[in-house]
Amino acid sequence: MKTQNFTGVGKRKTSIARVSIKAGKGKIQVNQRTLEDYFKRPTSRMVVEQALKLTNTLGAIDITVNVVGGGLSGQAGAIRHGLTKALLGFNPELRSTLKSAGFITRDSRIKERKRYGFRSARARFQFSKR
Repeated sequence: MKTQNFTGVGKRKTSIARVSIKAGKGKIQVNQRTLEDYFKRPTSRMVVEQALKLTNTLGAIDITVNVVGGGLSGQAGAIRHGLTKALLGFNPELRSTLKSAGFITRDSRIKERKRYGFRSARARFQFSKR
């Protein structure tokens, strides 16, 4: 008997995470590395595991993640978003729990573009009166 895979794509800033989950023993792999090996910072690991702890599925499913772009913080947020989408396919009854925690909604905040005549997105060049 073949176990069924559920997938989800999550995005945060410029990071894109493709998450695949299946029933298992709780093994988490990020870009062919363990979660602890990939994310050295405990806050990033906590962000990834938030949806699992909320739904009590931390030791029940195996997770495989392919994540590209952005920094480690954005990647952690993208993984959480993709994992949430995959969990909805795995068990649709978890929707209300994940929705109330705000994990289903994509965080649309991205870097603002630099505009001409400005030093950066909003900062202007120094003004000299004389």
